[in-house]
Amino acid sequence: MRKPKLAVWKFASCDGCQLSLLDCEDELLAVAGAVEIAYFPEATRGVVRGPYDVSLVEGSVTTPHDAERLHTVRRQSRTLITIGACATAGGIQALRNFKDVREFTQAVYARPDFIDTLATSTPIKAHVNVDFELHGCPINKHQLLEVLAAFLNARKPNTPSHSVCVECKLRGTACVLVRGIPCLGPVTHAGCGAICPAYNRGCYGCFGPMETPNAPSLSRKLAACGMGERDLQRVYSTFNVGELPFREEAARHGS
Repeated sequence: MRKPKLAVWKFASCDGCQLSLLDCEDELLAVAGAVEIAYFPEATRGVVRGPYDVSLVEGSVTTPHDAERLHTVRRQSRTLITIGACATAGGIQALRNFKDVREFTQAVYARPDFIDTLATSTPIKAHVNVDFELHGCPINKHQLLEVLAAFLNARKPNTPSHSVCVECKLRGTACVLVRGIPCLGPVTHAGCGAICPAYNRGCYGCFGPMETPNAPSLSRKLAACGMGERDLQRVYSTFNVGELPFREEAARHGS
């Protein structure tokens, strides 16, 4: 039987989520045995022409060329899965959406007229239909393996929809928010294993908003921990500021 073709595509990103696949180590051999890695420039020069059964897309859309290329990827892909905060929420580069990008290019480049870029950084779903989103900055490699296995076996991926708080409970970590340490865990999608709270630090929201987050309620608690309006705006304006719940909450505390 023909192996399903897997393609991995990069747009505006740091490559960290693609590296999560390569970091699977022993499991990567099983992946390579189950699929034909047809397109993956991060790992191999070999290219097998599409169409592709599954495409993993990392990165956000920041240039006109990428916007056009993305539609080509979608047409060649039976299933398209976005991986990471850049692909699902626009990434840290989505902070440009709140400023004039021309000011940045003029400050950084000697010849800004050579720069062909969009005014915004947008997630993949803003341009094409997406079959599944895998959140994280970077993604959890075990969740990635689960998602791949699910689509290869025509079933629904079993990824958590609860908050980081549940992960803290599962690993026996005392709540840092109760102790007065600002933490986004109550509104953040699980997946990291509650790494930061385990080391006595608050969650930074790397995996984006959980389902139905109550960000205004959390903000009142964070204010009680000593955070001012400017700090509240900044804490929601990170990797996942492009996600509506975080974007709206950041805007509520903006000037």
